[in-house]
Amino acid sequence: MKLASLKAGRDGQLLVVTNDLDRAVAAPEIAGSMQAALDDWPNMAPRLAELGQSLAAGRARGAFDLDPADLASPLPRAYQWADGSAYVNHVELVRRARGAEMPASFWTDPLMYQGGSDSFTGPYDPIAVASEDWGIDFEAEVAVIVDDVPMGVSVTEAGQHIQLVMLVNDVSLRGLIPGELAKGFGFFHGKPSTAFSPVAVTPDELGPAWDGARLHLPLYCDLNGEPFGRANAGIDMTFDFPALIAHAAKSRPLCAGTIVGSGTVSNKQDAAQGSALADGGVGYSCIAELRMLETIRDGAPKTPFMAFGDHIHIEMPDADGNTIFGAIDQEVVRYDGP
Repeated sequence: MKLASLKAGRDGQLLVVTNDLDRAVAAPEIAGSMQAALDDWPNMAPRLAELGQSLAAGRARGAFDLDPADLASPLPRAYQWADGSAYVNHVELVRRARGAEMPASFWTDPLMYQGGSDSFTGPYDPIAVASEDWGIDFEAEVAVIVDDVPMGVSVTEAGQHIQLVMLVNDVSLRGLIPGELAKGFGFFHGKPSTAFSPVAVTPDELGPAWDGARLHLPLYCDLNGEPFGRANAGIDMTFDFPALIAHAAKSRPLCAGTIVGSGTVSNKQDAAQGSALADGGVGYSCIAELRMLETIRDGAPKTPFMAFGDHIHIEMPDADGNTIFGAIDQEVVRYDGP
């Protein structure tokens, strides 16, 4: 089952979408919004799935052709957005680039931050930033949406709470982050509004690519129309989604609709042998990782961060080349104020 949210009010209008993402139908008699469906998921999911079968068979009343530009993120706002850093290779590169040793605990205890969840942007909405000097970067990730998770859930039990999967562009302002981290209180200005893929899908839609904990497919990132990254989301994921969920629920319950992110998808590569796609590598899921490798190899980065007018396209095809979640397709624009 594939679900989306049409732009409508603060929480959008819930849509059931065909597998090819071409057609959709609203489900107001079942649930008006994605959050409403998640609040009563055991009862709502079967009814939404039945509507999806009718849509696929051409029997759903009120079905219409879907334009992804009309969509908000599947959850236009959420009660909680907790983003991990499951690909520890990415963290290790950050620290190597600045000559810092990585604590051994980073391989056993996940990093996680609580992001702003009140103003997600749609998958085709622009990335509005006030200054190019802030170091504009994309971060391509995978995320899951959970139902109600009890505090102290075990890793073994956490996976059963995963109800939906989607893609993420967790935009970062690299020029603002160091100053914020130096204060010892975490990100705030350095993490503007996040965007998610046009649709969220139930795990059964992913077939053998989903093993209940990881999504084993390449994540495509194209920067200004050129291939930039093809890292496999199932490779080098030190902490899988059940581990991240259990970590997030260590001292608090997670309410239905909580989004848990993987962090930037990153595969281990040998910079000396060439990790760019053109050199036979799998590329990168953010510009910062390329800049870190340039620093390690050459002593300084040379690739610039994004500028106004730059364009990022994030998508994940299945084994047959068909899009699964639709694309996050965004342009960086100047924000001139309210």
